[in-house]
Amino acid sequence: MSREGRTGGRRGRAAANAAELAPREAYITRKIPPYSVLGDDDLAQLERNADTILEEIGIDIKDDPEAIALFVAAGATADGERVRFPRGLLRGIVQKSAPRIFTQHARNPANNVQIGGDALVLVPAYGSPFVYSREGGRRYATIEDFRNFVKLAYMADSLHHSGGTICEPVDLPVNKRHFDMVYSHIKYSDKPFMGSVTHPERAEDSVAMAKIVFGDDFVENNCVMINLINANSPMTFDATMLGALKVYARHNQATMISPFIVAGAMSPVTVAAVAAQSLAEGLCGMALAQLVRPGAPVIYGNFVSSMSMQSGAPTFGTPEASLIINVGAALARRLGVPFRSAGGFNASKVPDAQAAYESANTLQQGLMAGVNFMLHTAGWLEGGLAMGYEKFVMDCDQAAMMAIYAKGVDMSANGQALDAMAEVGPGQHFLGCSHTQANFKTAFYRSTIADNNSYEQWIEDGKLDAEERAEKLYKSMLASYVAPELDPEIDAKLLAYMEQRKASFPDSNIS
Repeated sequence: MSREGRTGGRRGRAAANAAELAPREAYITRKIPPYSVLGDDDLAQLERNADTILEEIGIDIKDDPEAIALFVAAGATADGERVRFPRGLLRGIVQKSAPRIFTQHARNPANNVQIGGDALVLVPAYGSPFVYSREGGRRYATIEDFRNFVKLAYMADSLHHSGGTICEPVDLPVNKRHFDMVYSHIKYSDKPFMGSVTHPERAEDSVAMAKIVFGDDFVENNCVMINLINANSPMTFDATMLGALKVYARHNQATMISPFIVAGAMSPVTVAAVAAQSLAEGLCGMALAQLVRPGAPVIYGNFVSSMSMQSGAPTFGTPEASLIINVGAALARRLGVPFRSAGGFNASKVPDAQAAYESANTLQQGLMAGVNFMLHTAGWLEGGLAMGYEKFVMDCDQAAMMAIYAKGVDMSANGQALDAMAEVGPGQHFLGCSHTQANFKTAFYRSTIADNNSYEQWIEDGKLDAEERAEKLYKSMLASYVAPELDPEIDAKLLAYMEQRKASFPDSNIS
């Protein structure tokens, strides 16, 4: 290589060392188009099938006469708790007022996220009663575990959201643990978070606590919480979920309507049937939110797994579930609402090869399908029964890789790198050229978990496997955690509200 080339290499290294790494992005902005496995004609057929379900079979609305009355006033018919909807009624209600894109505000505005459009928001797993770690094994979750996962999510640049019920703190009373969970999201993170949905009063408490942080008027006019509303598939909603939905919609907070379907048990076994049933159920919930408050933000979601026809156990990472995710995303785009699905789903009990393969299948399929809000991105084990410490940071590593892929191919002059090829020429290497030196810090993704050293170096370093390396990483993160600043006056008001509310009713372990 010429003297000029070597000098250029030194200049390149100096420039690279002086350059700062790119700042953390609050969410992923996709630069790649979504991929759809079905064309418009087939998607339109599924929409017609959903309308057939709504018109001819109907949806059961359990113990909620107010919701039934709202639907009837909008044009539906009710036979007891069974409500039937004329073709196109629910679609029209949703498309008339539901926003295609909205912002969820965080207490740190730098962490505000866009929901919908070309945005992808990655969110921790949700709802596990157990936690798993290499050191402690599988055990019931506690509020300390909950706080730990909020801290890890706050520290993970690849996650954009604090999540909701990251794990169930079973050491607290069922009817009061929501206070500590919402407070933990506010206290230990400044990313966006989710509210409680296990009772309408708990939803009201979540709104009240959010208003302490953001102010009454701001909450009533802006989304500061996203809230998970599951249908009781098949084709049923209960008063608990709809009660929480109505609370949040009235306060202009987002509801994420997500049918929970294990195909073969809660729906027919085929992809097309699951997609149509899920859409019918989703339309019902999203339309109700619009009837409660036109313009209230909604997200169409689906949570779908297949099942073992031998044992009846749910299975994850399967091609059928991936196809349903893909079809659901396409149907959401046609409807004009954001879509939630996918995640690090697996049925493995520990973070092993099964967990990795099944999780990767679902995470990557969600990215390619065009999912906007990916709940369960990190930590999921055992079909959702356990939240894994090591698995959490492993999944965060995968999430960071997805962010790189979503940026697509750099077609700038720097990306095309013709100057590098001219500088080096045939038969030489590119290690010392100016382009390599200027780009080496950001050229390739650097995994936080993977070991790429030689076998001999791996032996010398202790022969650690991926789970052992992940254990060291999460423990290091927790040891170095520093809480984001929270106004002491707001903190005191939150604690006082919690104390007053907890004292106003007795403990109960009945949900």
